[in-house]
Amino acid sequence: MTETASPAATAAALKQSWSALRTAEPELYARTIAQRLAVSEGELVACRTGDGVTRLHTQDWGDIFRGLRAVGRVMVLTRNEHCVHEKKGWFEGVNLGQAMGAVVGGAIDLRVFLTHFKHGYAVTEERQGQRRESLQFFDADGTAVHKVYRLEQTDAAAWQQLLARHTAPDQTPGMAVQPVVDPLSHLLRDEEVDTQALREGWRTMGYGPHEFYGLLKRLKTTRLQALHVAGSEFARRAGQNAAERVLTEAARTGLPIMVFVGSPGLVQIHSGPVRSIKPMGPWLNVLDEDFNLHLRLDQVAESWVVKKPTADGPVTSLELYDAQGGQIVQFFGQRLPGRPEIEAWTQLADGLASAEPALA
Repeated sequence: MTETASPAATAAALKQSWSALRTAEPELYARTIAQRLAVSEGELVACRTGDGVTRLHTQDWGDIFRGLRAVGRVMVLTRNEHCVHEKKGWFEGVNLGQAMGAVVGGAIDLRVFLTHFKHGYAVTEERQGQRRESLQFFDADGTAVHKVYRLEQTDAAAWQQLLARHTAPDQTPGMAVQPVVDPLSHLLRDEEVDTQALREGWRTMGYGPHEFYGLLKRLKTTRLQALHVAGSEFARRAGQNAAERVLTEAARTGLPIMVFVGSPGLVQIHSGPVRSIKPMGPWLNVLDEDFNLHLRLDQVAESWVVKKPTADGPVTSLELYDAQGGQIVQFFGQRLPGRPEIEAWTQLADGLASAEPALA
């Protein structure tokens, strides 16, 4: 009979590999180390439980978000494969149910899908001579969905009280991961999509993100596939330099924009101006005091200017996708409910679109 290693033994071996790689290349980020070791980022964190890592437990992950209102100023980080979104501020209006909700009312602006919050950890680590403390949340497959970092201005006592309330009884190292099924994984081919139903549904929706997702789910299509077949009334291709043009022009003119970056379980939003735009190799960066964005331009396969109807007039976005069809980032003009989008944004975004229609 073949014996298999216990979870604790597997975690110990992974921790040893992590330590060796971290020592050899201290500049590596956790996500890169996880890729090198062919594990998820969650497994990499969980293997160190008891050594700077504390497993969290709660019946409702929203309790932690509500508790963050007491800790003061923090930095929140959400990323996907090709874009990192970092925002400093306070948790203010936290309105979360059992499955989803939002954090609104201040600089920290989140749309939260709690069904993707399966594991949580408090992490303390030394990086380049600095001590960093964070809360890190992961999906069932170990994919990072959100992180919250303590800052100098964070209330240390309130932070520790929050951790104490949510420390799990079981602190055994390791994480049991499970695959996460994409609900839109069973797709039609482009030519099989009911384009008439897509266009009619697109025209009549009231611009609710869940409404658009429902339309895609009903028609068994992804967001990018919908852009491919919807036609130029709704979507036009943009050039590969579209994101750089948007950020550079917004910084030059002071045009306030919105920047959306999502993980499987959360969308993080910046609203307002951007100022310091710094290209560095393949990365395009926003390096402002309270907002940082790191966008991997060489991984952008498609860029689209997209129009959606609302009661206040059309809303225009620039949307970037990778070669696998995953959404990387969305840009909008900053807009208050009940008001049309800023004309300067409309002109800037429309100027990015190709003169050729996406589909005749």
